Amino acid sequence: MNRTLLLGATVVDPVDGPGHGPGAVEITGHRISFVGTADEAADRVAGATVLELDGAVLTPAFVDAHVHATATGLLVDGLDLTAAASAREVLDAVAARAATHPGALVWGHGWQEQDWPDPVPSRAALDRAAAGAPVYLSRIDVHSALVSTALLDRAPDATSAIGWSRGPLAAAAHHLVRRAALDAIDPGTRGRTQRAFLAATAARGVAVVHECAGPDISSAADLHELRALAADPGAPEVVAYWGEAVTTAEQADALLTATGAHGLAGDLFIDGSIGSHTAALREPYTDAPGERGRRYLDPDAVGAHVLACTLAGVQAGFHVIGDAAADILLAGLHAAARATSTDAVRAAGHRVEHLEMVDAAQAAALHALGVVASVQPQFDALWGGPDGMYAERLGPHRAAAMNPFAALQAAGVALAFGSDSPVTPVDPWATVRAAAEHRTPGSAVAPLAALAAHTVGGHRAAGDASPRAGRLVAGAPASYAIWDGGGPLTGAPGAPRCLRTVHRGRTLHDPTT
Repeated sequence: MNRTLLLGATVVDPVDGPGHGPGAVEITGHRISFVGTADEAADRVAGATVLELDGAVLTPAFVDAHVHATATGLLVDGLDLTAAASAREVLDAVAARAATHPGALVWGHGWQEQDWPDPVPSRAALDRAAAGAPVYLSRIDVHSALVSTALLDRAPDATSAIGWSRGPLAAAAHHLVRRAALDAIDPGTRGRTQRAFLAATAARGVAVVHECAGPDISSAADLHELRALAADPGAPEVVAYWGEAVTTAEQADALLTATGAHGLAGDLFIDGSIGSHTAALREPYTDAPGERGRRYLDPDAVGAHVLACTLAGVQAGFHVIGDAAADILLAGLHAAARATSTDAVRAAGHRVEHLEMVDAAQAAALHALGVVASVQPQFDALWGGPDGMYAERLGPHRAAAMNPFAALQAAGVALAFGSDSPVTPVDPWATVRAAAEHRTPGSAVAPLAALAAHTVGGHRAAGDASPRAGRLVAGAPASYAIWDGGGPLTGAPGAPRCLRTVHRGRTLHDPTT
């Protein structure tokens, strides 16, 4: 088999840490066959393809444990509203888009209103700006959206659904209009957006993504097309999840067959989000005293889903953000454990997404049940701290307890890092930095632990318990990324630039070719 020798880089394994001095990694076929110092590799040069990497940093390729490929790719040619500083800017962006694409769907994402000087746009104002075109503008958390009358005409049931309002739509009403907006996207456009997403992901040093699909977030057709594109040897690997509840093992098997999903997890919503006031809370929101959020599943439904998936040997999982949602999750997990056994639930390797409000007792219980926490550190970078959105919505005391990565790690809960893109960008170094520089003292994890959660943890979250998965050790798959620096691993500012991404011996990104 062909041998490649990578020489001179600083080799950073997420468990063993960086090597001492210039390193060497030998690739034979699709696996790593040697890791050591450059001096130790001197007798391996003959007959090998040698790549000199003096000054570079070599890490395992990253795993993004929570993405939405199509919604992210749509921003390549859609409206990125994350920088919109006012409602007026949103309306101007919609008007400009509608003028250049008359009658076409205006898809936008990323607005957040808490610092705007003007109120959220009315539907009438949106209709005027769009000149009658259908408009879907998701809030940054994708748990509510501004929509035009033309889009509502395609989802008339939204007007009588939970979450309907004259302003942003949430809950079931939002899910209905989102489906209508996604249905308006033709297959050609969808394919281009998915390819753009996969290429951009590889260019960030990410070799594996966990696509969190489901009937309330995308579609089975969308997932099928993404999986087909990911079958290309030059594309990142897609681990597909489908968020739909079942009550029997037979239903679980049938749903996996129909969707091609790896597990029935991801965005199976127990609740919503803090920003949209839909995360389920024990006590009311500080800035909305009568509101405690939404509860989409009760403990019985959670327990039935976990039990069915456990019996079928399938990963279950849920979207959980608020503390009341965490209560529901634990009640359902314990019910499934009583119906089978703690060992059976633990062996299934179930997962939970986000888990932003969790206490010490719950963390210990999740560890005992073998649940992996798929979390998004950039949430804290965006909304944490004493002056952030969490503090505004929840008050400083509850906000300070959000996203307790150090406490989860100390409790033994396996962490897997992701972006929830397009909520935050696919940017693994920004994620590592956010976890290591948590805005609440005592909640951060060390940079190397953050790297492990974004590599080893991602593989474990998908059920790969191999001790070599996500590592740079002999016998591991040849999945790695080469960087022009170490960023937060070395205390350097900024984000390193990816020079090459390789997954299982296949090159996914190389700007020189």
